[in-house]
Amino acid sequence: MIEVYIDGGSAGDPGPSGAGVFINNQGQLIRKSIPLPTMSNHEAEFHALIEALLVCKEHEFKILSIRTDSQILADAVDKEYVKKERFRTLLDQSLQLIRENFDFVFVKWIPSKQNKEADQLAKRAIRISMEKFSS
Repeated sequence: MIEVYIDGGSAGDPGPSGAGVFINNQGQLIRKSIPLPTMSNHEAEFHALIEALLVCKEHEFKILSIRTDSQILADAVDKEYVKKERFRTLLDQSLQLIRENFDFVFVKWIPSKQNKEADQLAKRAIRISMEKFSS
């Protein structure tokens, strides 16, 4: 089972955003910082999930344990439902990626203190986003 840690954040809500993806495949580590344009923190969390799924698809990983410090994201994937319509497209895109590319995906909420690597990658992406999208 591949361990995947994700985090999304924004400098303001909404504001310049970023996603962090940290993948541990039995010691083979993959780290990605993805700058995102202005959006809410919750939208950035969904983008982090989508980016992680795309990386895992590219590496042909089939069984994933995804950890997030976003309770909203974990619940949305588990229940296949979001209250806010603006997250619907992002959830649908995530669920489609999961159904079409993976044998099993488990999304688990973890406390922020257990998600430091993905958090640092997301913060780096936010800094890049602030430079990239403010010009």
